[in-house]
Amino acid sequence: MEMNSGGKGAIRSAANSLYSKLNRAEVIINGSSSPLVLERSSESIKHQDGPTPTQWRHNQTLALKIRKHILKFLDAEKDISVLKGTLKPGDIIHYVFDRDSTMNVSQNLYALLPRTSPLKGKHFRTCAIVGNSGILLNSGCGEEIDAHSFVIRCNLAPVQEYSRDVGTKMDLVTMNPSVIQRAFEDLVNDTWREKLLQRLHSLNGSILWIPAFMAKGGKERVEWVNELILKNHINVRTAYPSLRLLHAVRGYWLTNKVYIKRPTTGLLMYTLATRFCNRIYLYGFWPFPRDQDQNPVKYHYYDTLKYGYMSQTSPHTMPLEFKALKALHQQGALKLTVGACDGAT
Repeated sequence: MEMNSGGKGAIRSAANSLYSKLNRAEVIINGSSSPLVLERSSESIKHQDGPTPTQWRHNQTLALKIRKHILKFLDAEKDISVLKGTLKPGDIIHYVFDRDSTMNVSQNLYALLPRTSPLKGKHFRTCAIVGNSGILLNSGCGEEIDAHSFVIRCNLAPVQEYSRDVGTKMDLVTMNPSVIQRAFEDLVNDTWREKLLQRLHSLNGSILWIPAFMAKGGKERVEWVNELILKNHINVRTAYPSLRLLHAVRGYWLTNKVYIKRPTTGLLMYTLATRFCNRIYLYGFWPFPRDQDQNPVKYHYYDTLKYGYMSQTSPHTMPLEFKALKALHQQGALKLTVGACDGAT
């Protein structure tokens, strides 16, 4: 497994610095007048005192309260995708995070816009949101994940060869345009194009959620994927998030004193899922290079990408997001699994 250079001392120093910064954070859940001050010991961040699965209890009252508050900022049913009729081919769109840059709505993009929201009228008893942390390896969580009513996966992550730990069920799969470069070598030859085609075919009727309007630099990659879907008649339901979604999600969390720069895909999915899921279970959310027992953890379970969020140039604040999600777990608003699943052998 690849780790950042610098050895254990550098890792420990970086982690201690992160823990120190995180211990100064406060989170107010649901705009309550009573702030939830997160546990300030580094032990709580390391999760050595985390609740065991048998201790967790779902707090339906809090979950419904959070849903109601988020609805003041966004409506997942509407904001999950721009719809046909709201845009037409040739329309000029300013990127959400690069307002000085624009893109034109292509014929292919227009053809793949849904006519109605893929989540219109949908409600699920339980939802799993599967992040891509290496904490999933050897977790045995696959069966538990697949048992949920609705499963959300991030960034076209492979599942078949890791099915024991991550499951195979997928109902909504996200795809940041950068994944085409990072995981499929920008389709530099037919081999990589075929690999992407196989991954897209494996979605088999799932919602494919592509943030096409967020940042410049991804237009060409989005077009490649759109063309592959249309030319190969791939069975997916495409969705392209609304132009207001990112700022609305960030606004909700900032209001609750979670000072994120740009929400990660995982946090976006949790925020959206509160609208249509009664109970939300998170797997594969772990932004630290070592687990509770100080064993090394890969950044992604399926590749050798290294921990980039420690860089000042990273658009994400993943450990702070994680701390907020852990607080919600402790209150019963969601369940966060960061180790082996119940019944895993």
